[in-house]
Amino acid sequence: MAVPTLDAFQVIGDPSRRKMLLLLCEDRLTINSLADHFDMSRPAVSKHIKILNNAGFIAIEDSGRERYCSLKKDGFEELKTWISYFDQFWNSKLKKLESLMDDTKLPN
Repeated sequence: MAVPTLDAFQVIGDPSRRKMLLLLCEDRLTINSLADHFDMSRPAVSKHIKILNNAGFIAIEDSGRERYCSLKKDGFEELKTWISYFDQFWNSKLKKLESLMDDTKLPN
């Protein structure tokens, strides 16, 4: 089954994948443990897990007969970089506005 390539925002755009990421904040979980939290088929859960893995949000580790999922930093870096750009943009705009406001103040 081919898993589509998605950008980071498409990956986190799905509520089920966001919930999976939140569940993995607590601890690493097996794929079956993750699946127990959702009302969907195991193949559907597996597809979401593959998308998260391909996008760098999670890592999958084989341990005996189990496959464990854990959070991975890579996918979040793309989000952080994108958001950081706009933080800098707005901070720059606010500083310019503050400067304009200081220049237009009337003397006492």
